[in-house]
Amino acid sequence: MLKSARKQDKDPEGRMPLVEHLRELRNRLAKGLLAVAAVTIVALVYSEELMQFLTKSVPTCAPGVSSNGGNCAIVSFNTLMAPFSTTIQLSLTTGLVVASPVWLYQLWAFVAPGLHKNEKKYTYAFVAAAVPLFSAGAYLAYLILPISVRVLISLTPEGSANILSLGDVLDFTLRMVLVFGLAFELPLVLVMLNLTGILTGRRMAGWWRGVIMGVFIFGAVITPTTDPVGMLALAGPISILYFGAVGFSLLNDRRRNRANPDAELDDDEASSLDLTPETVGAVEPVGTAKALPEQSTGEPGGHRVNGYDDIT
Repeated sequence: MLKSARKQDKDPEGRMPLVEHLRELRNRLAKGLLAVAAVTIVALVYSEELMQFLTKSVPTCAPGVSSNGGNCAIVSFNTLMAPFSTTIQLSLTTGLVVASPVWLYQLWAFVAPGLHKNEKKYTYAFVAAAVPLFSAGAYLAYLILPISVRVLISLTPEGSANILSLGDVLDFTLRMVLVFGLAFELPLVLVMLNLTGILTGRRMAGWWRGVIMGVFIFGAVITPTTDPVGMLALAGPISILYFGAVGFSLLNDRRRNRANPDAELDDDEASSLDLTPETVGAVEPVGTAKALPEQSTGEPGGHRVNGYDDIT
């Protein structure tokens, strides 16, 4: 009975006391953490397979053969606690990434009640687009990882052995995957800002020179290779996605302006006023204003007292 009464008394606009907000936040966080914990436990079980999968980009030397120059490398653990810490780090990162649809939805669902009705409908679209974009960025990073690793290993001088820590290799791989995945979310953020009315497509189009330059600088800094392959692999797709977001925003603004006749007006330009009085369901013409009562005069029939009419 109490639960049904609470559901009936719930405000349709999402307004609730502070205690209810904190309780909802606790429930949302609990659901997100449970999803991350479940995936982390599964990743712990298959941690060895995950390590082999993520270290495929490193050209390892054959057993009994030491690395000579930049041809291959030896991957090993350097400290006693390295296997444990590396396994925990890998499992937690896998949990955060794989369970991202769950905690992203919980985060958006907590914020959505404070938005307008037309903004709430973008909840599922946001999560549905964020996951494929992040996956595409992560997959692209995994494809160019072998090239990046070979370029870095090739810098090893001849006659030197290249012994790599497995923790460093996994940290480098996960950082590349996360950076590429998060970078691919930039167009989605711009589209969401446009859909909520915060940012217009015309303004985004005016930023294209600075955005393209910033994307290429970001790609050159974040990718550790000295060749332009990593930079182009990151900056090229992001630039294409950015122009796609601009095109979508311009079309959305045009659709929104067709429904708003005053959208094309400047800030200091007044809109035309419709002076036709309207009533519910009908339009009535304005009648002739009633004339003011005629003032009394001194003629017979008029009322004057001491030279003044009775109205005064």
